[in-house]
Amino acid sequence: MSLHSQYRVRPEWIDYNGHLSEGYYVLVFGFATDAVLDEIGVDARYRSTTGCSVYTVEAHVRYLHEVGPDGELEVTSRVVAAAGKKLRICHEMSVDGRLVATEEVLAVHVDGASGRATQLPEHVARRAAELVEPLPEYAGRSVG
Repeated sequence: MSLHSQYRVRPEWIDYNGHLSEGYYVLVFGFATDAVLDEIGVDARYRSTTGCSVYTVEAHVRYLHEVGPDGELEVTSRVVAAAGKKLRICHEMSVDGRLVATEEVLAVHVDGASGRATQLPEHVARRAAELVEPLPEYAGRSVG
């Protein structure tokens, strides 16, 4: 099941070329990752009561089209793998129905007290597994 979120481009996100600056694509994808984490049970309450969280250990962003000022960004997020200590999420950012960027994220569940990766708790793993969708065609690519 895909999750959808929307964000409006802010004026301070526009770079000297008049387009969305590259770091803000990542910021918006980060917001979308947070929405996925909330959905699977790794929300603020979980983090504060367990001391555990999810850390991004790798991400691959593809910038496909420029985004101008005042753009309405729609991000579609899907969990594509959830097992053991790892969570893999793919995001697709669109403006007016046009795909403008993608991000693939590999994240690890971490116990903050020990600083070590640890298994996803059963309720989180179960909810994440319910959301798993097939890999999109762009997933697993390297920089080329």
